Amino acid sequence: MTAPEYIQLKAYARQDGFFLALLWIASFVFYIMGLTNQMLGMAAIMLAVATPFFVAGRLRRFRDEGREGVISFRRGYAYTILVFFYGAVLLAVAQFLYFAYFDNGYLLSSFSKIVSSSEGQALLKEYGMTKMMNESLTEMSSVRPIDYALNILTVNIMVGFVLGVPIGLAMYRTTRKETEK
Repeated sequence: MTAPEYIQLKAYARQDGFFLALLWIASFVFYIMGLTNQMLGMAAIMLAVATPFFVAGRLRRFRDEGREGVISFRRGYAYTILVFFYGAVLLAVAQFLYFAYFDNGYLLSSFSKIVSSSEGQALLKEYGMTKMMNESLTEMSSVRPIDYALNILTVNIMVGFVLGVPIGLAMYRTTRKETEK
């Protein structure tokens, strides 16, 4: 890969990483709001599940527009990893800002309400998880906003390494498609 090709790859990846971050931030917002509204919770899950398809579509666009219809697996894999990296960094910043300045214990209190409800107590008792859940809630109360953000950052980057393989394989193309006139 030449220096101009690497610059092009990074430029497309940064732009598409920004769009991925917007998708993930929307999913995160819907998740938080979904604690009180099931439809928004489902929307959060659907946006999260759409991630590999979204990235594959952006890789296809890069392949067809930026690479003139040809991309190696290696370049597609690198592109995917970079998109996930840039998206994960922006999501981590957004989550840090949320937990540091806006949450004020909302997420933890929502989990506590769910666990302390009669249905939650019955479910935890049935599975013998009452003690573990109480310990988890206590542990969550001591986690700093930066810890949440760094944890999600790490997870999303690792997901990029894993999903990069099937996405890169699906978008791999060694010959240009002939366009019909």
